[in-house]
Amino acid sequence: MSVAHILAITSGKGGVGKTMLSANLAAALARRGEKVLVIDADLGLANLDVVLNLHPRTTLHDVFTGKAPLDQAVIDAPGGFQVLLAGSGLIEYSRLTPQVREQLALLLDTVRPRYDRVLIDTGAGISDIVLYAVSLADEVLVIATPEPTALADAYATIKVLAAQQDRTTPMLVVNQTQRPGEGAHVATQLQAVLRRFVQRPDGTAITLQALGDIALDPAVRQSVQKRQLLMLAYPGADAASDIREIAGRLAEATAAARLQSGR
Repeated sequence: MSVAHILAITSGKGGVGKTMLSANLAAALARRGEKVLVIDADLGLANLDVVLNLHPRTTLHDVFTGKAPLDQAVIDAPGGFQVLLAGSGLIEYSRLTPQVREQLALLLDTVRPRYDRVLIDTGAGISDIVLYAVSLADEVLVIATPEPTALADAYATIKVLAAQQDRTTPMLVVNQTQRPGEGAHVATQLQAVLRRFVQRPDGTAITLQALGDIALDPAVRQSVQKRQLLMLAYPGADAASDIREIAGRLAEATAAARLQSGR
């Protein structure tokens, strides 16, 4: 039986479009025929519900506390995929306790057989809970913008993931690019810095898998303000086209990985 490919979508800093990408990428993958679940794993500052304009009666918090079964918390989202939403401002989930660790691992084990792909929308940064959520995924996608601070934080995130989780082939998406080729240029720059400063004990290099870039597009802000998916509200927008291309490259990469692993 095939099981879901789990992808953690993370970033070094907030405000770079991580949740926007998670939601719209899920819609693009669903349109390709995949059964997709998005888990909002930003357990302290969840906002996937805002992006999707959903008002869940049951959240991940209710599941973790035993107040509701998992099936009750999984709901349909616009765009043809399903979501598992977290509640905001949950102080008890702002740090990684043994209980949170066990609950997250059990959650992924439970949903994995039910989907083709699970996207984990993590918090930003390199806190223990973010790093643990990433550790549960088959692969990690780091999203950044061309701004120096975002790139510095993306570099730091990739460096930590390589050291702690042996992540040698992280995926990269560059958001808010202003001209053609900017994303490729950013990926090349980041790859050069990683090659120079991140030395692994066995000599293996960190190799970025650049999935593409997303144009700086007013349609993105407009869709967020409307609380609608970009892929539904403005399907002809440049950024929507970019996300469809990224979904295609991701699907190809996953198929190649599965073929190689024989799974």
